[in-house]
Amino acid sequence: MTQANETSLSPETVLGEIKKHGVTHVVWLPDSETNWLYLLMKAEPSLTLVAVSREGLAFSAAAGLHVGGKTPVILIQNTGLMESGDSLRGWGLGLNIPVVLMVGYRGWTRHGVTQDTAAVYTERFLNAFGINYYLIESDADAPRIAVAFEEARKTKRPVAVLVGDEYHGFNR
Repeated sequence: MTQANETSLSPETVLGEIKKHGVTHVVWLPDSETNWLYLLMKAEPSLTLVAVSREGLAFSAAAGLHVGGKTPVILIQNTGLMESGDSLRGWGLGLNIPVVLMVGYRGWTRHGVTQDTAAVYTERFLNAFGINYYLIESDADAPRIAVAFEEARKTKRPVAVLVGDEYHGFNR
């Protein structure tokens, strides 16, 4: 792994964390924000990419993978996470699935007034469901991903990693 980047989150760092925690499957809705991460994941022989057509389907897919003895991670944007609340409730929380949600925190900013309501409601949504979360903005924050994986395993519940600045470091 390269030296920690203090200003952005590199796709190499995220891939390294995913691999370190034994992830076998990445469940996600393809989007333009994660292109560089996608290319790295696609080339990684230890990962199977499971594309879904709607975000809510990510939770049932991850639950099935977990029951089958696999270790999934869900890549999702905050707007899709909020849309899939019932699926999160039924499949993730209802079945005690220890899955990490890597959530693109669209609209979030630490330096000013948040103008995108997607960001305004993200943490409130997670709090309403009792989902713990950890914010990451740069490679220096990558150890928080490990904390999320450990917590998900220990509690047998979904845990979120909020990726600030909409995966900015993934757009080379």
